[in-house]
Amino acid sequence: MELIVATKNKKKLKEIKEILKDLPLQIRSLKDFPDAPRIIENGKTFKENAIKKAKIIAQFSKRLTLGEDSGLEVGALGARPGVYSSRFSGKEKSDRRNNLKLLQSLKSTPLKKRKARYVCAVALCDTSGKIRVVEGTCQGLIGFKMQGSSGFGYDPIFIVPRYKKTFAQLGPDVKHKISHRFHALSKIHILLGQYLKKSKF
Repeated sequence: MELIVATKNKKKLKEIKEILKDLPLQIRSLKDFPDAPRIIENGKTFKENAIKKAKIIAQFSKRLTLGEDSGLEVGALGARPGVYSSRFSGKEKSDRRNNLKLLQSLKSTPLKKRKARYVCAVALCDTSGKIRVVEGTCQGLIGFKMQGSSGFGYDPIFIVPRYKKTFAQLGPDVKHKISHRFHALSKIHILLGQYLKKSKF
């Protein structure tokens, strides 16, 4: 059975494939559908954006679709950047620019007040339009500099207290067992297993 992931982000797709690899699914992305409609991520929450992606692409592709939206919430910044995580540094956005802007925003903030959490919302939409949505989180701290070369997004500055290392330092073997995306996709994994057996949620 095919599962369409409503993303063009290669690194995000790679993580999703890795976490769902034991399911008998052919996982494809929007790279395989150049005529797919453009999705404007204007939701106020991660869940709203995930649902929108899943619903639009399921209607377009006539296939089971997974929509995902995730980002970083920093307590000292009033939960920003939130749904604007990937666009935090503006039009000339990049992971590096986003990280540097966040570090600058927290330059005078002590470590104990640099609490943050990654949030991931994942929605599944079948061909009948039925939607299931789940969420996963991972608590951490924002470091004072970028460290590590693995992962993407804010991984070089997101410290997991248990390991005292950033996601970028820990690498995929550890990250994929503790991350926000892992927690959300673990719930989706169960739903997909049920769907594959019954062709319904």
